[in-house]
Amino acid sequence: MITQDNFIYFFTVCGFFIGLIFSIINFTLPENILLYTLEITFFFYLLAHISVINFMDAKDFGLKLFDKKEYEKISDYFGIELDNREKAMDALLLEIEKMNKEHTEEFKNEKEPKLNADKKAA
Repeated sequence: MITQDNFIYFFTVCGFFIGLIFSIINFTLPENILLYTLEITFFFYLLAHISVINFMDAKDFGLKLFDKKEYEKISDYFGIELDNREKAMDALLLEIEKMNKEHTEEFKNEKEPKLNADKKAA
């Protein structure tokens, strides 16, 4: 059985040679030969795609392309992984916030004695 890609390739090459023969027979200018060869090749290319679309079973193609069960399995895994990372990130942010509070309290405690010592000296 011929695959879809091979059918398109075969039809496009046939269109090229048919277009080349037709152009050489009917036209003498090189520009016209090139132009009409490309147009006929493009026509055969589109015709091949239209033929493939008409004979292709879209339901089977969709199932081969997109496996819903595998997609759901992967999505669930990533969802659980994101939840775990979010919890770890929240714990880290709480630790950072706690460290910042401790640091600001230590900084305040260090400034107060110096201020009192400066007042006493004055």
